Amino acid sequence: MTYFIAILCVLGIAGGQLLFKLSASHMHKSGSYFEPRSLMILFVALALYGITTLAWVWVLQKIELGRAYPLMALAFVLVPIGSHFVFGERFQIQYFVGVAMIMAGILVTVKA
Repeated sequence: MTYFIAILCVLGIAGGQLLFKLSASHMHKSGSYFEPRSLMILFVALALYGITTLAWVWVLQKIELGRAYPLMALAFVLVPIGSHFVFGERFQIQYFVGVAMIMAGILVTVKA
């Protein structure tokens, strides 16, 4: 159960990053930091980060930081994948090599 919550934290962090980018894009298009839609997206991102932080503190009460933290590296994989689907961003082959290395590192550390 604890690792499940930790994975949800990673998903929350990744989702928050995508929402931050979406908010920034809306702010750029509108030319204002105070455009209502941009602010709404920003506040949702901040709320998601806040909830995720509280859940992460709970996770850290249950397991060692050294065991939990490598899971956060999944965000380095999920955010760019999400940015591809949400924003149409493209990546070079080197990116996928790096993702494979990150995934291998996560597997090694979690199995240790």
